[in-house]
Amino acid sequence: MKKILIVDDEQDIVESLKFVLEASGYDCFTAFNGEDGLRLAKELVPDLIILDVMMPKINGYKISRLLKYDNKYKNIPILMITARSQEEDKLIGEETGADEYITKPFDLDDVLRQVEKYLSRENDGYRNKQNA
Repeated sequence: MKKILIVDDEQDIVESLKFVLEASGYDCFTAFNGEDGLRLAKELVPDLIILDVMMPKINGYKISRLLKYDNKYKNIPILMITARSQEEDKLIGEETGADEYITKPFDLDDVLRQVEKYLSRENDGYRNKQNA
């Protein structure tokens, strides 16, 4: 079963995502601040991370950067979720290594499609290519 780490300080968002993803057969782990999210990412080495940008302790950009510049974690797809929809915010997300940038409010089905895109069997080539 694929492991997904959801890191967001808004409990209703975390619960909604967790419900939809677990109903689709994923194993979900949650954190409500950046510090716990980073620690869990390193402990679990999840198959994918859904990461909010604006959070207490450590923001999503910093977590993404820390993980993407570490060989042990750089191949974990990161879907960054934020209420900040400015183009410059999106560029910062891309510069820090986020694979996708999803703005709030979002459609749960869209997020599920993005997750499936990164975790589908066909996408194993994506991860292998990243390892090369």
